[in-house]
Order: sequence, then structure tokens, then C-alpha cells
Amino acid sequence: QVQLVESGGGLVQAGGSLRLSCTASGRTFGGYSMGWFRQPPGKEREFVAAISWSSSRTSYADSVKGRFTISRANAKNTVYLQMNPLKPDDTAVYYCAIRWGAAAGTANEYTYWGQGTQVTVSS
Repeated sequence: QVQLVESGGGLVQAGGSLRLSCTASGRTFGGYSMGWFRQPPGKEREFVAAISWSSSRTSYADSVKGRFTISRANAKNTVYLQMNPLKPDDTAVYYCAIRWGAAAGTANEYTYWGQGTQVTVSS
């Protein structure tokens, strides 16, 4: 089993920034890719960003490209999502997820999920 815990969410004004963290624990064994997804109010969960184990490959949704940056620290089993500048449309619950294999952009390719952290961007 693997546990994922997100942190760093909160309330911020448009144009501001937040950095989300997600730490994995349990039977990770390394070699895993990680992704960030989000679910805006009343909408489906959507892909945000993903990163490979070596950090050599990253991918982003068009809506966040150029504003968000995904990174990871394998020694800490942690992935980060730096978000700036934030827009009201970024308001959502943000989830991290883990899979063994290449970084992917589809939710059903991920095996374990965190509980989510709320990000609210006011206009």
C-alpha cells in the first residue's frame, strides 16, 4: 500500500502563488511517476501536470502551461506543484497520484491517490 498526503492549499488572490506538496509513504520502491489533477466545483477531475521518476519528462495541461511548474525530490518521496500566477479558474481540489511507469495524463492510469487539498483563488 502507498499513502499520499497533499499540503499547501489555501485561499489566495488572483495573481498570487501557492506551492503544493505531495509526499508518498509506504511500499513505493522508487521508479514511479507522479501526477497532479484537479476537480473544480461541479466539474470532472482533470489533468494538471505529470513528472517522470528521473524528472526528465514533464507534461502540462494547456490551461496551466507557462504558469505551473511540477518538480520532485526523490530523496523525500515528494512532488511539488508551483503555481503562479493563479487565476480564479484554478479554484479546485487538487489531488496527487502515483503510477509505476511513464508519466501519464489520464486519471485511470494512476494507482494511488491522495485525499486532495483545496485551492481557492479570489478575483
